Amino acid sequence: MAPRAEAGAGLPIYLDNHATTRVDPRVVDAMRPYFEDDFGNAASKSHVFGWRAEAAVEQARESLAASLGAMAREIVFTSGATEANNLALLGVARAAGSGHIVTNVIEHPSVLDAVEQLGREGFDTTVLPVDGAGRVDPEAVGAALRDDTLVVSVSAANGEIGTLQPLAEIGALCRARGVVFHVDAAQAVTKLPFDVEAAAADLVSVCAHKLHGPKGVGLLFVRRRRPRIRLQPMFFGGGHERGLRSGTLPVALCVGFARAVALGVDALDVEPARLAVLRDRLKDALEKGIDGVRVNGPLDARLPGNLNLAFEGVLADSLLIALHDVALSTGSACSSADPRPSPVLTALGLPEEQVRESVRFGLGRFNTEDEIDRAAARIVEEVKRAREQRPGAGRVRRD
Repeated sequence: MAPRAEAGAGLPIYLDNHATTRVDPRVVDAMRPYFEDDFGNAASKSHVFGWRAEAAVEQARESLAASLGAMAREIVFTSGATEANNLALLGVARAAGSGHIVTNVIEHPSVLDAVEQLGREGFDTTVLPVDGAGRVDPEAVGAALRDDTLVVSVSAANGEIGTLQPLAEIGALCRARGVVFHVDAAQAVTKLPFDVEAAAADLVSVCAHKLHGPKGVGLLFVRRRRPRIRLQPMFFGGGHERGLRSGTLPVALCVGFARAVALGVDALDVEPARLAVLRDRLKDALEKGIDGVRVNGPLDARLPGNLNLAFEGVLADSLLIALHDVALSTGSACSSADPRPSPVLTALGLPEEQVRESVRFGLGRFNTEDEIDRAAARIVEEVKRAREQRPGAGRVRRD
């Protein structure tokens, strides 16, 4: 079990683990030597400092590959999932020169913006809708495939509503048609079992900071067998990572990434169930304490630590300001500069009023029952206060 160390005194209760996570102390311990004595450049071939750094990187690569059901030579280190998503989509498309790309409307901005850029470059693009649970219909994917379709991109789990996608079905469709299947698994790895073969994935993006590892490092799994995927690199200068991603590797971060994934995978038999219990405890406490609480997205087929709720009659932005002692968000941190209502919740067909009343809860390894109970009490308090202060106080919408 992970240590239940407390965060810094006086800080809010942290329930925004889909945005980022606290680094596990065991990960910090694994990284520390590579900031101090073993500080060498992994590309330095002429002395022991470089040799030790290279050995640490390759051990990390092998560990990550084993956790994902891949081969070590299929792991390409990146700065995070955003870069990995861009390398996957831009890399496949530009290597081909022309063709068709398929994704869906609730993907992460690093996927949707990359697809939009490819559209400007002359590629045909299809952005599929999702159902009311945020699920991509495999039949719709199959119907969208064309003879010139290059790649289909679908996330393993949505970081806003937690919806899990039918990867194996979509991957099988792509494999049968010879289409590359890319999976953004940043929110899924260590939260649920994930294997590149089970997902029939050819490209997979993962990052460390979503799973109690350090910020600034991620990976792209690039299949090298049945079939071998070819990418055009985005960075040049040095030929690192088999020519796919030039740049000096952050040795300590690579080591920490591998340690974080290994710890998460080792805890898969207990931690997802613990988080689901905490999530349901939070939901039940809020529904007991106040009326007009609506769940956005499915309660099943969902990330165990995810909850997305609308509080009728209370604007989410105002609620978050009032909750100075609970750290929450309304959606993806990468979309926080966009003033429009959440594209993900809008895609579910929810009315704009409900979308603007919605808050995302992301539970993680260091959350406790006591924190959940205290957070629920504060939310109930502030929702009641906000409703009392609005015109027509006391009225809650009823279906």
